[in-house]
Amino acid sequence: MNKFVFWFITLIVVLFTFYMLPWGQNYVANPITSGVAWVSAQIMHLFDPAVVSDGIMLMNPERNWAIQVVAGCNGMEAVIILFASIFSFPATIKQKLAGFLVGFLAIHSLNVVRIISLFYMGMWDKTWFDWFHLFIWQALIILDALVVFLLWLRWISKDKREAARIKSLPAGA
Repeated sequence: MNKFVFWFITLIVVLFTFYMLPWGQNYVANPITSGVAWVSAQIMHLFDPAVVSDGIMLMNPERNWAIQVVAGCNGMEAVIILFASIFSFPATIKQKLAGFLVGFLAIHSLNVVRIISLFYMGMWDKTWFDWFHLFIWQALIILDALVVFLLWLRWISKDKREAARIKSLPAGA
């Protein structure tokens, strides 16, 4: 347990430091943030053709409404927490990579839902936008990382139980 805590804290500090440095912002945060805005706009454009994106901006010119997707809203904080959790835990590299890939996709998928819902909430009611933006969605994105980690733990423990069961079978069985 101490080893897990040591590596978790070390990875959190290193990854968040890297992420906050200008290089991390320019080459990781900004492209991911623009990508989240672009994907969100593409999905919204399917049922709302007026929605467009420009870099980190999502806009509906017909309604004179726009929001900016900033680094704190791109899901990367939850991704960093998930990465540190998975890669601090004793498992095979294959299990770690599989868990992280699934988690990365889960976090970013939920984050796109978050961005889309906040876009329309803000257009309709600023009070609801602020409340959901600051309290509900922040917690849900972090909770998503925790749920992915817990499901991953269950999956790798099932793999370990299955490997132990196979190993305990008599030869030729």
